[in-house]
Amino acid sequence: MPHRETEIKLEVRDPRALRRRLRKLGFGLVRARHFERNLLFDFPGRRLRRAQCLLRLRWAGREALLTFKGAPLRNSRYKVRREIETAVEEGAGLAGIFLALGLREVFRYEKYRTVLAPRGRKRGGAELVYDETPVGDYLELEGPRRWIDQMARRLGYGPDDYITLSYATLYREKCRERGVKPGNMVFHK
Repeated sequence: MPHRETEIKLEVRDPRALRRRLRKLGFGLVRARHFERNLLFDFPGRRLRRAQCLLRLRWAGREALLTFKGAPLRNSRYKVRREIETAVEEGAGLAGIFLALGLREVFRYEKYRTVLAPRGRKRGGAELVYDETPVGDYLELEGPRRWIDQMARRLGYGPDDYITLSYATLYREKCRERGVKPGNMVFHK
């Protein structure tokens, strides 16, 4: 079922201090740290990217999730976009179907994700995730705008710290800053 997603990212500069702050604020584990592999698909000519849309296939362990995200709404300090997600039984088979339909894998990214929530309180559609990526650590706050603002403030961030870029765009920016040719955002062994 489609819904409207409202989220921001915050760059984590001091992971240890942030973990202490989250504990002090009463956050506990909803889902332990786990590895995620994400594939973005698009048509030749990058029709989805030009429209600022995204088609993603994500694996977290044995679970696979297919996500479509519509273009973000303009003029907002939050990323607000339509999102449709569904669990899929056979992610590899679905990737094969995409290829047969003319879609191509255009970007691959990896991260370790930990999902947290305040202990003893209902989440109310709000979620805080801690992502460890090859280009740095980030918090994602998703939920009502008021909750996002309050939680960011309680964590020591302000609206000027809000990031609304996708991980693909963040990765390309980091590569440009470092003078490195972008490829896929994956951990190197």
